Amino acid sequence: MDSAGCTTLTRDCQLLEFFRELLENAEKSLNDMFVRTYGMLYMQNSEVFQDLFTELKRYYTGGNVNLEEMLNDFWARLLERMFQLINPQYHFSEDYLECVSKYTDQLKPFGDVPRKLKIQVTRAFIAARTFVQGLTVGREVANRVSKVSPTPGCIRALMKMLYCPYCRGLPTVRPCNNYCLNVMKGCLANQADLDTEWNLFIDAMLLVAERLEGPFNIESVMDPIDVKISEAIMNMQENSMQVSAKVFQGCGQPKPAPALRSARSAPENFNPRFRPYNPEERPTTAAGTSLDRLVTDIKEKLKLSKKVWSTLPYTICKDERVTAGTSNEEECWNGHSKARYLPEIMNDGLTNQINNPEVEVDITRPDTFIRQQIMALRVMTNKLKNAYNGNDVNFQDTSDESSGSGSGSGCMDDVCPTEFEFVTTEAPAVDPDRREEESSAAAAQGSYSLLSWSLVCMVLALQRLYR
Repeated sequence: MDSAGCTTLTRDCQLLEFFRELLENAEKSLNDMFVRTYGMLYMQNSEVFQDLFTELKRYYTGGNVNLEEMLNDFWARLLERMFQLINPQYHFSEDYLECVSKYTDQLKPFGDVPRKLKIQVTRAFIAARTFVQGLTVGREVANRVSKVSPTPGCIRALMKMLYCPYCRGLPTVRPCNNYCLNVMKGCLANQADLDTEWNLFIDAMLLVAERLEGPFNIESVMDPIDVKISEAIMNMQENSMQVSAKVFQGCGQPKPAPALRSARSAPENFNPRFRPYNPEERPTTAAGTSLDRLVTDIKEKLKLSKKVWSTLPYTICKDERVTAGTSNEEECWNGHSKARYLPEIMNDGLTNQINNPEVEVDITRPDTFIRQQIMALRVMTNKLKNAYNGNDVNFQDTSDESSGSGSGSGCMDDVCPTEFEFVTTEAPAVDPDRREEESSAAAAQGSYSLLSWSLVCMVLALQRLYR
């Protein structure tokens, strides 16, 4: 999945678009510089450089690319091409050129540029791609959890909390705040268990974000890549005689080239003058901003999302449309009458609901779907920790796939929603003629809508992180 599949302005899609344009600008800058510097010689060998950028693009969109091997292959191919250009008087067979490429590490014909560039590129791209996938996983977890259906016990508790006041002739009395908290803690017991892994995930995202702002900044690596590669080529030219001599010693004396080709000399093939790099000439991206600004914005929103699952019951119950609030503890519905709610508030999580007085919760049967989301967060957290240390992460190749939780980006229409559609149900008026079956069905639907509304409110709040 590449950035072309991003049809919304979610943060992961925005970053993918940023990286795409960053690479395109870097490739264009290199092409312009090398056409002016080396002219036809570069154009005849431009596929070596085009393949480099193609593989970098494939990597950041989730392709199964080993960055170190790919970069080693680039320098080996470049050595083969340049070795022929600085020795036009000889003819080199495919076998001979393969022997030449084996001397890349030993002779260091390009100086220290390949080693430094490999470290910078691998760390930056690993951190950038993992950070984008982390944003995707976080959004997908929130979206999936928002669609979890309430249990029958939860629906009964919600019906009692919202509709029994009407049966008792107290239509204007709202539920007590603490009463609401126990109901919501019971209904959202499994969701609260996400909190620990979610917080670890957010911490790992923040650590990688710091890398992106500092030593692993992909923008600072890609902007001057044309100058760095040109510097490597200059090193090769300066050391061409020593490199050639050692290669001839190791691979044997090559055969002379035909007369027309050997008449050319190395100085005629190269023009060492090229336009100096100006650091102020930074590429303009579709995001209209630098990577630092994007990451800083995301970091602030990541921090706001910590503990979102454990605080969800409190967020719901402080809404004046749901409860009487904390200042009206005597004049509220406690589940039986208009009076103070006396039972203690339960702690968070599934196991703490064993004695929940309002919701029947089977603590021996954790929600399997929620547990899957916890595992998805745990796996992503481990990937982020690896990326923070500059280690590559095994990603599923998504070039032939459009969705899936293991994807490199995952910004298709079905998982990058721009909005949520949900219905809230007004409290029913007291109607003595309404049949009991219709009343129960309406109440159940209203209770379900409240929980759906509550979860959607949480997801909408989390969506701020990705916009």
